[in-house]
Amino acid sequence: MPTRPSRSSTPAAPAAPVPDAPRQAAGIIARDRLLGRMMAARQLRCIVVTGPAGSGKSTLVAAWRQALVPLDSDVAWFALAAADNEPARFLDGLLASVAQVDPALVREAAQLAGTSVDADPDAVERLAISLVRGIASHPRDLALVFDDLHHLGHPAIHEALQWLLDYAPPNLHLVLVSRGTVRLSLDRLRSQSQVLELDLRDLRFTLAETGEFLKAQLGDVDARTVRTLHELSDGWVAGLRLFTVDWKKKQLEAGRSAPGEPFARVPVRDAQAFLQYFEQEVLSRLAPDELDLLVRVAPCTRFCASLCVALLDAPDAIGQAATLLARLEDDDLFVVPVESRSPETWYRLHPLLRETLRERFATLDAATRQVVHARAFAWFRARGLLEDAVRHAVQAGESAQAVVLIDQCAPSLVVRGERNELIALLRQLPPQEVLRSFRMRLWTSRSQMFQRDLDACQHTLDGLARDVPESDAALRFYVATLQAALAVQRDDIDAALAMLPQLQVAPPDADPLAVGGRNNILSWLYSQRGEYEKARSVQSEGAPLVVDGMPLLGTAAGSLQGRSLVGMSYALEGRMTQAERIYRAVLVEAEQGGKACVDAYHLTVGLLADVLYELNDTRQARALLENRLEVIERIAIPDAVLRAFRLLASANWQDGNRQEAFAHLERLEDYAVKHKVDRLLAHSLAEQVHYRLLLGETAAAEAALARLVAIEARHAASTSSAPREISELAQRARIRMAVAHGDLDAAAAQLADIVAQCETRGRERIVAHLLVKSAVIEARLGRYESARQKLLEALRRGHRLGLLRSLVDADPIAHELIDELAKTEQLGPVLAFYVEHLQATRAQPDTTTGNTGSTGPRTAAGKRGAMPATLEAFSEREIDVLRLLAQSMPNKKIARALGLSPETVKWYLSRIYGKLRVSGRDEAVARVRDFGWDVGGTGGATHSG
Repeated sequence: MPTRPSRSSTPAAPAAPVPDAPRQAAGIIARDRLLGRMMAARQLRCIVVTGPAGSGKSTLVAAWRQALVPLDSDVAWFALAAADNEPARFLDGLLASVAQVDPALVREAAQLAGTSVDADPDAVERLAISLVRGIASHPRDLALVFDDLHHLGHPAIHEALQWLLDYAPPNLHLVLVSRGTVRLSLDRLRSQSQVLELDLRDLRFTLAETGEFLKAQLGDVDARTVRTLHELSDGWVAGLRLFTVDWKKKQLEAGRSAPGEPFARVPVRDAQAFLQYFEQEVLSRLAPDELDLLVRVAPCTRFCASLCVALLDAPDAIGQAATLLARLEDDDLFVVPVESRSPETWYRLHPLLRETLRERFATLDAATRQVVHARAFAWFRARGLLEDAVRHAVQAGESAQAVVLIDQCAPSLVVRGERNELIALLRQLPPQEVLRSFRMRLWTSRSQMFQRDLDACQHTLDGLARDVPESDAALRFYVATLQAALAVQRDDIDAALAMLPQLQVAPPDADPLAVGGRNNILSWLYSQRGEYEKARSVQSEGAPLVVDGMPLLGTAAGSLQGRSLVGMSYALEGRMTQAERIYRAVLVEAEQGGKACVDAYHLTVGLLADVLYELNDTRQARALLENRLEVIERIAIPDAVLRAFRLLASANWQDGNRQEAFAHLERLEDYAVKHKVDRLLAHSLAEQVHYRLLLGETAAAEAALARLVAIEARHAASTSSAPREISELAQRARIRMAVAHGDLDAAAAQLADIVAQCETRGRERIVAHLLVKSAVIEARLGRYESARQKLLEALRRGHRLGLLRSLVDADPIAHELIDELAKTEQLGPVLAFYVEHLQATRAQPDTTTGNTGSTGPRTAAGKRGAMPATLEAFSEREIDVLRLLAQSMPNKKIARALGLSPETVKWYLSRIYGKLRVSGRDEAVARVRDFGWDVGGTGGATHSG
């Protein structure tokens, strides 16, 4: 073992042991992300690594040292201790560390080592110059590591280190490892891009690294547990080690050899595992008043200097508080700055240190704790920081004040589109406090509707309807609008119509949110009933609404949503040009309104895409939708969801992407089943009948039709518009089935009936579509004059309404009929020009086998044999995705292999994970193996048992 050089004139042999670099502990994961940065910086003058104890600084630098060995570089390691904070001892240790590389490097410097620093102020500089000269003569690069630099505070030592930095030759690279800020001047090196600085933010484990570490320590750990521990530890390596040691100990005590209790259920059950660590590494370094400050801010999720002095009731001490927080941050004592738009610097405590301090806070007497929370409540309320204010009001025993505060700010939050903020505020209240307040129950029902927790919303509204005072007309009206809004979200037209008498006349003192919501509900209802002019007049005749001084534009009750519903009334009527103009104007304003207008924006996106597809702008329609589907599903009314998925199915079918088309219909079906919306389910099944028949899959089409007819029968007793629409869809599907079976006369008779029904309801777009279908059937029956008349009528209507896809999608041979008519009929210049537009919609010939897309046609029986019982829950397409998943294919490759979009693959994976009850890819593959399934080959899934 090398020893320190003596202070004699000949430094032949060092005289005291020199600590070496730490060895890498077993189970430590590779920090490739950080090692890559350090390797790229190995030619820089300086590398600085700072972070609190246990953050992996020394382990990282040790791994870097090992990576340098093959690169013909030398490393001298000086592991410092508190005793080295004495100039002579430090200089001896420095020379001994460098001598381990080559004693010749320190020969000249050792001659100067015996000089007293106090007697000769220039001695340190002369020694540094001698040392760098020796290093400059070395043929290889030398990295000089100072580990635990925070132990050094003597000015002469800092001066020696500064000379080394300033005079370092090109082959000398200093690595400074410290728990706190390095007290050296690095500005010049920074300006020259000659320094790499890594701190706690860099040293924290990423989520993936946390998973690797836990797997190395404990074996397989589920994804939710990994995320929970990552958030609790904040990526702090020592914290994770304490967790794993504690868990292993508890497992051993319980007589279990493998993890049994998920971490997610036992995090920080007590702070004892961390108390000793923080006592030694953090709290022992604080003065009593500094520790008292941290204990009092521990209940706060974030804090700043002015909050600290408010909690202490010491307004004159703000300067001292700001200085203290900055020092704690600089010294990496687990006080972390957070982003804020405030001019003050905001901080948070590391989660585990906060738990430790909260334990101390809990030992304070109840009166003191209540005072601290009351001061925090007043401070946060005065600055409009509502969530913090409400939380501390509750903790201070002032729940009633919290209720008043929420009720005051809730309307503005809704109008600004900050509904998540409102939900967070309501969650701060004790449940009994919510139940005691009628107003809080109102806001709760709105929040439940925002989150699409519709059953809970129904329960809340039922209670409000029972408890609303008979004499309070405004509140009764408010509750009625919420009940009607819930009916719209559930697509329950009958329930919405039942509310119509209560909605038609608003009390003079009605809440503007209730009035705006009522207006939009009426527009939707009248449109569903075919009363399009009434739907539009509700919006045009209503006065502008204002909430807390802000115009009510966004939210489901805003005027933008109302205008979008006006556009929908035109689209339902078939007047596409007017609908498009309205939608585009609404989108422009909604984009400018930002978060406040997110509801109107996504509703309008879904409705505009439907119009664009109708006008044959398929590419733009798909571009509008494909990245917004999840949001539309989550927040838009069912009408927008219906149009989005139906449009994407049609567009993909038109492009020859058969499987993608069916995937969108399956997603629509899933949505309809989940939210119990039979009208949307009927649309999905009707489209499935249509496409299955086009593929010649008669048995599959009949199965879909049978389900559709069952839904029709379930609603036979109702006379509202939704059951009529379901009946219409079932009737159109039966017509398609009759045509497929060659029963053209029955199909023609049924078509005549349904055309008359749609005429009565003002559904002119559907009428034009059905007239083309009827013309095709008439032509196939040889009744050519009737076919000509029907097709001409369809063209006249289509031209007047601005329709394209409705006509050409009516039947596969619609284009042929239109071409023939154009050749034989004198159409006139206007109608002839319209026919040219229809002819331009013809899709390019499909070059895929059998005109069915890249995956080929699917027969009713399928291409696979009978599935084993354990796989019956999975569709054929899910099995395909699972097979490729087992081959470790990423989503994009799975999408290419199956002819799907990556977004659709994500949807299939979510279904697979749900059926397997897992949270990710690795767990899914492991579960499949546990079941003994073989999905890795190319021949489909089989059962190995």
